[in-house]
Amino acid sequence: MWSFFWILVAVLLGVAEAFTMTLAFAFVAGGALLAAGAAALGAPVLVQLLVFAVAGGGSVLLVRPVARRHMSLPPAVKDGTDALIGRQAVVTAEVSFDHGLVRLAGEEWSARPYDEDLIIPVGCRVDVLEIDGATALVHPRDPLSLSP
Repeated sequence: MWSFFWILVAVLLGVAEAFTMTLAFAFVAGGALLAAGAAALGAPVLVQLLVFAVAGGGSVLLVRPVARRHMSLPPAVKDGTDALIGRQAVVTAEVSFDHGLVRLAGEEWSARPYDEDLIIPVGCRVDVLEIDGATALVHPRDPLSLSP
């Protein structure tokens, strides 16, 4: 009888977790499942409540902060266009506000200067500051080499 009660509590807490995504209800639901296990083994109600309180409360207090910290960390490895930001490229067709090409990571990319007023000549080394769609926003490594 009590094991069904605890399973029902765990299911309701699981549903609440699905709506809130806070991790708190999930850990308390785990405590309810452990209490259901204690009930199935014939433990008295007081022991079941103690198992529920210790397992649910303890996991919320001890494990949840660690889990939240890990969920908010950025990915360890950059991939896709994020991996191109900060890389160096070489201008293969003059880069201006209207058009331009750079050789970036072995590929030709359309490019625009990060500073809209710049015109970057062919052969100039540039840094990729941002990727906007399929266009690299670049800035010359040595701005003094640009002719006015």
